[in-house]
Amino acid sequence: MKHLSLFNSIALLIAITSINGQIKDANFDDLEPKLIEWRHHLHQNPELSNREFKTAEYITSHLKSLGIEVLTGVAHTGVVGIIRGNHPGKVVALRADMDALPVTERNNLPFKSEVVSTFNGKKTGVMHACGHDAHVSILMGVAKVLTQNKDFAGTVKLIFQPAEEGPPPGEEGGARLMVKEGVLENPKVDAIFGLHIRSGSHVGKITYKPGGMLASSQRFVINVKGKQAHGSTPWQSIDPIVVSAQIINGLQTLISRESELTKEGAVITIGSIHSGIRFNIIPEHLEMVGTIRTLDKEMKELLRKRMNEMVPSIAEAYRAEATLDIQDGADVTFNHLALTKQMLPTLERAAGKANVNLMDALTLAEDFSYFQNEIPGFFFFLGGTPLDMKESDAPSHHTPSFIIDDSSMKLGVKTLSNLALDYLKN
Repeated sequence: MKHLSLFNSIALLIAITSINGQIKDANFDDLEPKLIEWRHHLHQNPELSNREFKTAEYITSHLKSLGIEVLTGVAHTGVVGIIRGNHPGKVVALRADMDALPVTERNNLPFKSEVVSTFNGKKTGVMHACGHDAHVSILMGVAKVLTQNKDFAGTVKLIFQPAEEGPPPGEEGGARLMVKEGVLENPKVDAIFGLHIRSGSHVGKITYKPGGMLASSQRFVINVKGKQAHGSTPWQSIDPIVVSAQIINGLQTLISRESELTKEGAVITIGSIHSGIRFNIIPEHLEMVGTIRTLDKEMKELLRKRMNEMVPSIAEAYRAEATLDIQDGADVTFNHLALTKQMLPTLERAAGKANVNLMDALTLAEDFSYFQNEIPGFFFFLGGTPLDMKESDAPSHHTPSFIIDDSSMKLGVKTLSNLALDYLKN
């Protein structure tokens, strides 16, 4: 009887281990060809923010094929899948962004994007130039892995989010709208995890930072009104192009002379200028569009205040008029300190301790921050650069030459799957 009792105890321990243990690596190895297939399909069929209709259909079809409960049309085109474990427990969310960018691809890949669309009234190529195709594929992989390993306590909510790059002007979208529409409710989410593939970091690496990791983002539009004249008689004009040059120079002094850069980084960038129609006509109007990135709330407010003071004043000094409109795009991506510490062993187990490294804060921005404003969240970078390429030579995100290695995705699935299960068992 004693031997039988010991046998029963061992059996119980094995049963508990099967509920709370890791998923076998074979699950991830077998999945890799599907990850590549999904990503190549998505890369060839990119869609702009708030227009991810076919992408949503592709995701929905996959989730339903796995028997997952699916919600569609969240924040326009978002998809939510709910996987309920075999035992009651907490709720954890995993998020992937779906949208592509108005970028014309220059790579000679067999799955290169040839899609053309219209953005801000202009014809443009469309490309997954930031790796969101990989993010969607990774979360589709997590869905398959977890539905095959459901003997866990709790619920996993898969959030496929549209418009991370920002909704079109005049529209709502992205994480902020998903939160507004209740994506973190029914069932109520206790914590959320997200990743981003990273060009410039080798495959197999994970980088992270507790606390403030990525900057807040604000989009601004400056409209300058001058006086039109013939290009040969500039004294009869109030030239908005010259005025805009002075405004741009002034804005740069807000960074170089008024921002305490030893405290945190800050950036003001003009990304678009439109004015004029002919070489010998000084135009009447000019529009500039740009971004503000800050890692500190006080610096964010200071820059907003000083820009509102500076822009109209500089224009007035040159007899022109200028208006400024600033809109929030994302808050600081802030990794919950206790959650980050709690989940670090999972990252190290998934990638190997030597491959998990602390990073400095970046002036990139992510609207994952809106989920983190509501509940504890943890966001990290997954290396995407091929091992035979120098990290310093990797093309930047948001460029026509952006490229990532398909082999990076398996670690993404492994890490997100184990983050979810480890969080639920704790």
